[in-house]
Amino acid sequence: MALFQLVVFRQVPDDWYAILGGLVIVAVGIALFLEGLERSVFPVGKSITNKLIRSASLWKILPFCFLIGFAAVIAEPALLSVADQAEVVSEGQVDGFVFRLVIAVSVGAVMVLGALRVFLGWPLHRMLLIGYGVVLILTVSSPPEIASLAYDSGGVTTNIVTVPLIAAIGIGMASSITGRSRLRDGFGLVALCVMVPIVGVQLYGLVVYQFGSPGEAVVANGTEDVLPWWLDLMVGLVYVGRDVLPVILVVLFFQFVILRRRLGNPIQATVGFGMVVLGLYGFIVGLELGLIPMGRQMAEQLIETDRMFLVVAFGVLIGFAATMAEPALIAIAEEAEEISEKRLRAGTLRLLVACGVAAGIGIGVLRILTGAPFGLVIAGLYLLAMVLLLLAPKQHVPLAFDLGGVTTSEITVPLITALGIGLAAAVPGRDMLVDGFGLIAFASVGPVIAVLSYALLIRFSSVRADSSRTDVESTEA
Repeated sequence: MALFQLVVFRQVPDDWYAILGGLVIVAVGIALFLEGLERSVFPVGKSITNKLIRSASLWKILPFCFLIGFAAVIAEPALLSVADQAEVVSEGQVDGFVFRLVIAVSVGAVMVLGALRVFLGWPLHRMLLIGYGVVLILTVSSPPEIASLAYDSGGVTTNIVTVPLIAAIGIGMASSITGRSRLRDGFGLVALCVMVPIVGVQLYGLVVYQFGSPGEAVVANGTEDVLPWWLDLMVGLVYVGRDVLPVILVVLFFQFVILRRRLGNPIQATVGFGMVVLGLYGFIVGLELGLIPMGRQMAEQLIETDRMFLVVAFGVLIGFAATMAEPALIAIAEEAEEISEKRLRAGTLRLLVACGVAAGIGIGVLRILTGAPFGLVIAGLYLLAMVLLLLAPKQHVPLAFDLGGVTTSEITVPLITALGIGLAAAVPGRDMLVDGFGLIAFASVGPVIAVLSYALLIRFSSVRADSSRTDVESTEA
């Protein structure tokens, strides 16, 4: 962003001090949020998961999977950002809280489905073929106002909050069940958590736009002008605490009631929960002050240059740079390298995924600029992914789709969303709701295509090597 402002635009942004302050608040908020998770939710949640898996009791594991999926997603910072933007852009037609509730229920349900898949040994590629078949059918029949938003919703459900717990559940279950492969069966939960919310939001859109009444424009209620700053701060913290409370209650309920165990370090856990609330509040405030205005402003500046390649280049570079530093991607790639006994290199996977995200965002930006139909373009990319799924080695399919779900971070999602909405607002003839959303969807499908293509290339190289070796042996004989 600094490079484009100083080198391309050669100007300092309006209200740069507010934007800079917002970016600093976002950074501090995420730092507090992640540190709070590491002190409270993650250690307690992983401990509960390990104990439940060792007990091999479905009646305990399945409710935990549903509740932890629901609770973690309802408080996901990136989802909060997209839900708020969707409510504003749709002028109240899409209710932000209901939107989040639909996605949270979808993720909870798919966590149960994924756990059953590992227990029963269902092949993931068949589930993905059926699921994305349903997604593509609904894409054709759902309202255009909801299609791109639905695909984006799938991309923001799996993030730094959810991925570690989801991955721990899947890999832990695959490790504890005889006959299961950690690479083939342990991965895949993240992929399902991306796919099913798309279906949920599309069905929600069908109901809202066919049977619901037109929404009212969302406007500021003026609370910030009436309340003193300290009281406004307290109100904001209360609302954020309400959002985080479900995941805390789920973790504590299973710890104290189901497992009947005390917290190992209650003081550290309490401090951690407090840091989660403070960090999430800081993140939201920083978005409003910094990232979202920055994204809108840069979109307007890029359009004013009247150079399409600069707009596409910005999307490509910001996608690549943010993905290479994505914590969830680093964790999954290192786990894949360890499980595959270094046949899959973490650095190679990260580079592939970053290139896939960059290419996906580039295609998405180009779609907004040219006015191509979202449903047609995204359906074509997913059809390509399905073809590669059928051709690629099946043990690599779960990992490829999981990697597509961990590429959109708390920083990337608000910036990409703001860029898409800004471009749709600045380009004549574009609709902010129909065309503004969808960049996250392209950022999610790009890595899937990249990793599956790489796996297919490895497969063909191995076949050719085996064929050459056989020919040599035949000649020698």
